[in-house]
Formats: sequence, C-alpha cells, structure tokens
Amino acid sequence: VMVGGTGLYIKAFSEGLDDIPAADEEVRKDINTQYELHGMQWLQNELSVHDPAFFQIGEMQNPQRMLRALEVKLSTGKSILDFQSGGKIKRDFEIKNIVLDVPRDQLYASINRRVDLMMQAGLLDEAEKLLPFRHLNALQTVGYKELFDYFDEKISLDHAIAEIKKNTRRFAKRQITWFKKYVI
Repeated sequence: VMVGGTGLYIKAFSEGLDDIPAADEEVRKDINTQYELHGMQWLQNELSVHDPAFFQIGEMQNPQRMLRALEVKLSTGKSILDFQSGGKIKRDFEIKNIVLDVPRDQLYASINRRVDLMMQAGLLDEAEKLLPFRHLNALQTVGYKELFDYFDEKISLDHAIAEIKKNTRRFAKRQITWFKKYVI
C-alpha cells in the first residue's frame, strides 16, 4: 500500500518514467546563465533553432521543461521527444487510486491553521537561513517565495502569511483537479 505523494511521484510509480539522459553539466550551466540574462524570448528562440520539433509541440510557456529540452538537445544531439515513449510500464499488481475529498471550506480552514502552525514552528527562521540559496528550484515554492519577498521588504509579514495561505489554497485546488483525473 502506498499512501500519499505528489502527483508526479504517483504517476511515476504507477506508469514509470522515460529514460532521458542526464545533461552535460557545462551545457546546463551555460543555458541557465543565458536564460537568466536574456529570459523567455531567448529560450524560445533557442528551441526554435535547435529543437524545432519540441518548439512545435512542447510546453513553450514552461521554462523548466524548455530548459530541460534544450539541455538534452545540446548534450545528446537528439530531441527530448526522441526519448519520450509515452508508454506505460506493466505492473504485476493492481493499482487502485482513491482520492479523499473534503468540503472546500474545511480544506481551506485546515490550510490556514497549518500555515499558522508552520509559522509558530519556525518557518520564518528557516526561510531566513535559506535566503542565500533562494535561486535554487527547490526554494521556488509556496512558503519560501512569499517570505523572501518579506525579507526583500516588498511586503509586510502579515501580507506574506496571507499570500502563503492563498497560494497554498490555489495549489490544493490544482492538486484536487489533477488527482480527480486518476480516480478509477
């Protein structure tokens, strides 16, 4: 029995993941530097030149997927699409997906309480210690982003907490929508 996990983790466990090669680290660094300097338009243009197949059907508003596609192409000479089988692995057991759903008002109240408890437990101190690493993908998440804005004096602490609650509720809504697709 597996209980919980992110949507991607559950999908990977249930269906498997395509074997896409790791990118050359120098290529990755160069692409990320260029993207930081020149932005989304540069990234879209690079993909149109180097991987027109991905440019035509890929997620061209998702910079993480676009960066990955470009680094695979420049590292291997092949489009990331060449590595994507679209197939699902066969499991020797039956998978039953069950999604627990609670009324929206209860969910939102629970989220608000949880954020308050996290703040009481030291989320502000944790975020402050992570401030030097704010550029890392793992810290581009709800909770940290809002507190980084507070440290940058863009918003008040009360506003940051309200934003964490609001953005967590939005994330929960997207998760509910995503998981409902997989209920059998």
